Amino acid sequence: MNELSATASTQGERSRLASAERPIDLVHLARMTFGDRGLEREVLQLFDRQTVFLMERIQSGASQDVPALVHMLKGAARAIGATSVARAAEAVELVDRAAESDRRRAIAELRACTEEACAFIADLLRAH
Repeated sequence: MNELSATASTQGERSRLASAERPIDLVHLARMTFGDRGLEREVLQLFDRQTVFLMERIQSGASQDVPALVHMLKGAARAIGATSVARAAEAVELVDRAAESDRRRAIAELRACTEEACAFIADLLRAH
């Protein structure tokens, strides 16, 4: 009996890890939306639209606006399980404002992570 529960536990752990490695952690998303597929779809669509809007403003906005915009994006990403986006946003927050090249590089990484997450979302929405 212990072998069965150990195997089930190991499989559950593998599944959770695989989900966390995706651009969107689907286990986290399901937990946050109580398994409601319609709500998942709505939240993903909202995140996708919000991400496009925020990234446009982050890349072209005045530097004093960037911290608040990045913080908003980080919170939205954490809410749906877009951990790579959240980590990249946090990296932008931590960059010294005086180091313009580092800031641009961190924003470029954030852009790449958001594009990956949005592509993943598009695939999910087409599949549902």
